[in-house]
Amino acid sequence: MRECISIHIGQAGIQVGNACWELYCLEHGIQPDGQMPGDKTVGGGDDAFNTFFSETGAGKHVPRAVFVDLEPTVIDEVRTGAYRQLFHPEQLISGKEDAANNFARGHYTIGKEIVDLCLDRIRKLSDQLGALPEDPLHAFLLCPSDLS
Repeated sequence: MRECISIHIGQAGIQVGNACWELYCLEHGIQPDGQMPGDKTVGGGDDAFNTFFSETGAGKHVPRAVFVDLEPTVIDEVRTGAYRQLFHPEQLISGKEDAANNFARGHYTIGKEIVDLCLDRIRKLSDQLGALPEDPLHAFLLCPSDLS
């Protein structure tokens, strides 16, 4: 199986990511709370959703994704949106204030406070996938706000 971890950074990255996860759910018949309807057989037929989702012991499908922003407003939209039950709370990482479009402020001061937390969350997701040799991590999908 090919597994991916998605990393959504900044306002635009998070908004695009939120829309993508909604689309992934619609395409694979996963409800906003992460459950699959009873008429779907998990593991039977098309299980391509396993590329992007992890299944919990309770049968809930959780996106393999991390959302990160220094400013909490956009991530709060994900936390309170229609798909709020889909995401694990530890995967939604926000700071207390934004960098006000100042690279030095974001890189050297405010951003430094959450970088270790972000790396830890990504490491935990990748460790879950690397537990079995036959199920290695294949890709990271990065969705940043700014590519410049």
